[in-house]
Amino acid sequence: MNPETQHSRRHFLRTTCSASTLAVTGYLAKPISAAPAQNRRNRLIASITKETIRRNRDGSSQTWFHPRCCLIPNRHGSAKILMNLQVIGGSDYFGPVHWSESNDLGKTWTDPQPIPSLGRDPIQGHKGLMAGVCDVVPQYHPPTGTVLSLGHVVFYRGPRFARGDQLARYPVYAVRQKDGSWSQRKILKWDDPRGSFIYSNNCGQRIVMPNGDIMMSFTFGPNSKNRMVAGVRCSFDGSELNVLEVGPALKNNVGRGLLEPSITRFQDRFFMTIRAEDGHGYVAVSEDGLNYRQKTAWAWDDGKPIGMSTTQQHWLTHSDGLFLVYTREDRSNKNVIRWRAPLWVARVDPEKRCLIRETEQVVLPLVGDGINDPDHVALMGNFDVTNLSPTESCVTVGEWIPKAGAKGDLLLARIRWNKPNREVNVN
Repeated sequence: MNPETQHSRRHFLRTTCSASTLAVTGYLAKPISAAPAQNRRNRLIASITKETIRRNRDGSSQTWFHPRCCLIPNRHGSAKILMNLQVIGGSDYFGPVHWSESNDLGKTWTDPQPIPSLGRDPIQGHKGLMAGVCDVVPQYHPPTGTVLSLGHVVFYRGPRFARGDQLARYPVYAVRQKDGSWSQRKILKWDDPRGSFIYSNNCGQRIVMPNGDIMMSFTFGPNSKNRMVAGVRCSFDGSELNVLEVGPALKNNVGRGLLEPSITRFQDRFFMTIRAEDGHGYVAVSEDGLNYRQKTAWAWDDGKPIGMSTTQQHWLTHSDGLFLVYTREDRSNKNVIRWRAPLWVARVDPEKRCLIRETEQVVLPLVGDGINDPDHVALMGNFDVTNLSPTESCVTVGEWIPKAGAKGDLLLARIRWNKPNREVNVN
């Protein structure tokens, strides 16, 4: 079965769900794709189904964006899923950060509630300028039993992104304690002149080490162009996050440079995937999470380059295989902005640092006509990947149709595994 058969129009039927005051009750899952029986190298993925968490294709509600999740295990084995999300009202214009929970592995969710410290604050000395927060990723920290929600500051003037007077950008975070309370907004400080214009882990995947340290990555630069990326090690005690080490930088002097890096750990090595603005995405490998070897443009296992237009990629990590979730150029999305639909997944060859082409599947399909009517195709370039249990993982995304009133649904793609993921602990 080729990818175009998999995301044909018969797969575009919407799923249904209804919302109550406290939770979404009831849902239907629509199959997206299953691994072809003859595809022996992709047998880890058993199936992928599409679920709709919240609806706003008709504009009657709100368009939720940046839905990013983490698994909170407990001793009874009934893990909780925490999601951070916020409303989108325009390009790079987001409302206060909210949280929502699921106690049934993402089938139903509580209504989103604001995180008081991740709203908007006035900036002293800059009349009318507000400091908001965006690109937040929550992560459970087992040694302290807390959740670290890390994003970065963004500046608004009125109902829009303040392009003319963005101040220096830096990471901010809030901590959710065991009792469900949230801390005040805090800054992850890094006093390095290379990050004087911006340094951030925005939308980035991170790793909690056995000793409680957190491995991550920064994109940074002293100006808006030619940003760099590097591996970062931080300490975290359940309250304060501090930078301990920053590794040597990787560079790409095209456009804004290297952006939105995400890391994972597989077979005792760290892998970083990187957004760029030269028609490629990149991958780099490190033994220690700090010293990344020279980056390599993502390509297929036959050596053919993969067209990626300035958008994110994220890791889907199983104990028996490494996967990448991404967007790319395809004949079905020829005129879609930055080819930000559909979402794909493929298995990674960790030695050759490439994608195995025959393993590619659709995670969430392109809905609409990406050639003749691209303005009504929902964009899905800002997504998240979460391991839910040893048998399931998910991809969450907020659709966005910018030329149709910023409408869109909140979606979850459920990935079921043929073999248990030994990296996931729900207790």
